[in-house]
Amino acid sequence: MADQADTPDQDPQAPSGPAEQAPQAPEPAAVEQPPTPEPAPEPAPKPEAEDKPEAPAEDKPEAPAKDKPEAQAPQAEAEPKAPEGEAASEPTAPQEPPPPPQRSAPPLPHGTHYFWGTGRRKKAVARVRIRPGTGKILMNTRELDTYFTQDKDRNAVMAPLLCVHMTKAWDIWANVKGGGFTGQAGAVKLGLARALANAMPDTEQALRAQGLLTRDARMVERKKPGQKGARKRFQFSKR
Repeated sequence: MADQADTPDQDPQAPSGPAEQAPQAPEPAAVEQPPTPEPAPEPAPKPEAEDKPEAPAEDKPEAPAKDKPEAQAPQAEAEPKAPEGEAASEPTAPQEPPPPPQRSAPPLPHGTHYFWGTGRRKKAVARVRIRPGTGKILMNTRELDTYFTQDKDRNAVMAPLLCVHMTKAWDIWANVKGGGFTGQAGAVKLGLARALANAMPDTEQALRAQGLLTRDARMVERKKPGQKGARKRFQFSKR
């Protein structure tokens, strides 16, 4: 009786068959996720080493070094240092050697007043006479610097005196005629060199080594007939 009282009353109109179930929506397919990597296990902390007293180092005999040639880098030569307290001096230019001493003219022999020399160059002829003096030079009764206006002509006249180092030892007179200034300067140079060689024979070798005793035979080439000059021709015309 008790069991019947507990059960609820059934509806007489309810169907007696199995209950109809409502249709259910299909479940979405589950998306597969990649497996997450597991974290690596942390290393276990090492136990701290106990402070132990260090053992005294034993003195071990050092091994003998082998005799090997050691390659040493070439050391630059150390420059000499200036003494302390003195300023470094600036490099000075190389000094030119001092000029050789001037020679003096020998005395004239008894009964001789001058030494003579004749020089020629191109069309010019010079008669030169010298005697011991102070270096005076006259060209046709005129001073050297006045007669020759170009340095090359003055240097040509002074060349024999510079060769024997006697620029202030002789008085010189030269009578020259013919030619131009270049020819006259060359004629005086040869006449003066010959006069010096006559007065002092020991200077002949030095003068000849410089070519001062050699006659310069170069002359102007003559004009040819049928030509405009020595080598130049008239313009050719075929017709």
